[in-house]
Amino acid sequence: MNPSHDLSHQNKPKPKAVIVGGSIAGVSCAHALILVGWDVVVIEKSRRPPKGNPTGAGLALDPLSQELIGSWTGHPELLHDITSPAAIDLNQAINDEKSRKILARDENFNHRAAHWSSLHDHLFSALPPEIFLWGHLFLSFSVSSDKRSVKIRAQVLDTEETAEVDGDLLVAADGWNSLIRKHYFPDIKRRYSGYCAWRGVLDTIGNSVTMKVSDEMIQKMYQDAEKIWHPTFVQVMRETKEPFVNAIYDCDPPERIVWDNVVLVGDAAHPTTPHSSRSTNMSILDAAVLGRCLEKLGSENLTAALEEYQSIRLPVASKQVLHARRVGRIKQGLELPDRKSFNPNTANWEECEMLQLRAVPFFGHNPLF
Repeated sequence: MNPSHDLSHQNKPKPKAVIVGGSIAGVSCAHALILVGWDVVVIEKSRRPPKGNPTGAGLALDPLSQELIGSWTGHPELLHDITSPAAIDLNQAINDEKSRKILARDENFNHRAAHWSSLHDHLFSALPPEIFLWGHLFLSFSVSSDKRSVKIRAQVLDTEETAEVDGDLLVAADGWNSLIRKHYFPDIKRRYSGYCAWRGVLDTIGNSVTMKVSDEMIQKMYQDAEKIWHPTFVQVMRETKEPFVNAIYDCDPPERIVWDNVVLVGDAAHPTTPHSSRSTNMSILDAAVLGRCLEKLGSENLTAALEEYQSIRLPVASKQVLHARRVGRIKQGLELPDRKSFNPNTANWEECEMLQLRAVPFFGHNPLF
């Protein structure tokens, strides 16, 4: 070994990634990139960490996501403490007489359920707090003429001043309505899935637009639930604090998720409906694959590393988004080009099998892992 060459390598400054968005995808990328030797700055418009936020969703973490989170935080036992076993994947229907029919049941599911804010706090607490720029609203970005650096402009919400942050890599983790994706795909539109979800948070305990609901709306939801749902579920709804409504969206998978030294991850890359429990799992896997590609090829081969990330993740995520859309249409009883509308009262086992999460493309098999 050449000692002088080794010393030069050690003194080489770390490459720097600027991550726009501090949600699950953003903090996951921060973990994955720090682990492979990158400096990281996270730009987030929220003024403070969302610890204790009651309006987050419930999440189902697959075994690989659990393993990756444990490797990032170094405390897999803590993840176990903040999650609950989701050992059964159950699909069922309730008819007009409010009797229950099991459509599909998988008892070898091996997922764990988490609340969004608990998972975010778990990931965030294991990161250096100084890497976060809270209260910074992303405005724009520009790539240098030689494609080797990127400059991000953000508004400091407390002062209304404009801050600039430079980096070698821009990671767009700015969610389903990503401004960075819009820069490259101004004509891509979000697709309304055709329904809203009633959600809330119990004391015991995508993509969507969250709306607070009025007392009148809540009473209407209770009345509708009593006409449709089993009494036990109606009771759960009545005991839920702070219910809110989500309009469910996805969008057509993009043709690419990498440009020069800009990369899309999480919902910015693949907004999806919740029918296949993939949104959070895809975000975590995006981060892990991005980290491994950067480690494998090095920052000096950034273009090749990002292209490899795209070649691995884009086909997988696209198929999973379209599968979730298909399952959503089946559950709504809508017709598809290759099958009649789904009727839970007459459906046979083969028709119901599509509803299982095990039917998701690449279920239990992820390239590079």
